[in-house]
Amino acid sequence: MKKVILVASLFLMLPNLAETDPALLFNGGNRLSGGETSVFDTSHNAFSLPARNLGILRRDNFFIGNAFFKQPWVSAPASTSARDGLGPLFNINTCQGCHVKDGRGRPPISDGESLISALVRISVPAKTDEQKKEAAKKGVATEPNYGDQLQTNAIHGIKKEGDADIKYVEIKGQYSDGESYILIKPTLTLSELNYGELHPDSLFSIRTAPAMVGLGLLEAIKEEDILALADKDDTNSDGISGRPNWVWDVKQKKKALGRFGWKSNQPTVEQQSAGAFLGDMGLTSSLFPNQNCSGVQQKCQQAPDGGKPEVTDEILSKVVFYASMLGVPARRDVDNIKVKLGQKLFTDTGCASCHTSQFTTGNSEKFPELSGQKIHPYTDLLLHDMGEGLSDNRPDFDAAGNEWRTPPLWGIGLVEKVNKHTRFLHDGRARNLTEAILWHGGEAKQSKEKFAALAKQEREAVIAFLKSL
Repeated sequence: MKKVILVASLFLMLPNLAETDPALLFNGGNRLSGGETSVFDTSHNAFSLPARNLGILRRDNFFIGNAFFKQPWVSAPASTSARDGLGPLFNINTCQGCHVKDGRGRPPISDGESLISALVRISVPAKTDEQKKEAAKKGVATEPNYGDQLQTNAIHGIKKEGDADIKYVEIKGQYSDGESYILIKPTLTLSELNYGELHPDSLFSIRTAPAMVGLGLLEAIKEEDILALADKDDTNSDGISGRPNWVWDVKQKKKALGRFGWKSNQPTVEQQSAGAFLGDMGLTSSLFPNQNCSGVQQKCQQAPDGGKPEVTDEILSKVVFYASMLGVPARRDVDNIKVKLGQKLFTDTGCASCHTSQFTTGNSEKFPELSGQKIHPYTDLLLHDMGEGLSDNRPDFDAAGNEWRTPPLWGIGLVEKVNKHTRFLHDGRARNLTEAILWHGGEAKQSKEKFAALAKQEREAVIAFLKSL
């Protein structure tokens, strides 16, 4: 009888029982992508649930953080003083605006569509001593008039920085079996620039918002376990030479291992969140107390603020709690023969050399629920040369223009359900998972070629495996 009561209690803690597979609880293996944090939901809310092992007494912090993540911020002064201070320059007025349902953003798809869940990074080469000093702390040397991110919106009375238009060029290719395919490459044009000419050496990069799930688990991976995978000089001659990005930790005032962002340019969920508040919404925090107005943006400098800082430490801590404790969706169809074949081919073609399948997290004092979890994120969190085809020619701390962090793959098979699109890679150029693979170059070129040499049914098996994650 006690066993029955215990099992019943476990199920009462789970969301969406109708979509829960009880077998996953007791025969997890690599089905439980996020260990005990894994959630069992395949609906459009799959990325928005609290970690399954988050107790009822700690869920208040999760839902408070969720409220600040979802609700729009407004310009100051406003009666809603807890959420005022938006801008003066900004891209979006809510975190959820980019990370729709905590999922993946996309670039504009149709002509004339504005940037919604994508943005444009800007910088210049760090040549002078002053620029090198700035890049040591920010990762990049900022463009003199426009900073490090194009702001496409502004509060009343202030001009936005400008607009961005993205069009696509077709690139034709062919598999080894003769079947043809077409990739698309984005081209960027900036217009209506309101604060003078861009520096002639300006560098640009289109970025889409990544999914939010599992961030706390990635931060909880022991640093030594990540560094053990690094092989800067390819000493084992396997063609893979992943390396860490050492970045500036604003809070600790020292260099730290980068884990987050497309180029691993942020060390913690807290700094990533505070950086997004400032860069995307123009909201200051104790980590980034100064508004990002350039020297020529005088009205921006004179605009009213929503407090000093605008995002209080209490609000920031709740948002960090929310971002860190989002549950990772459990895998589906793991016993499907096609999925099993795809998993084997994923390894045989070399994909698993960078997309590391398993870690065990260390101890997390702040988030004990994340401690000692066997997780399957399919990333090594290291930088890899992805070839000139994917290069944005824009360095970021130690990351070169052609280097990108291996993105986690957990939850990738649910993006279409959650976000109603299948756009992948840093700028969303890949219209599906197959195209994402075909864009791989550099260290991943050999794996891409092995994939392209597979029979069609085998290629489909690899995609079936990815969709099970």
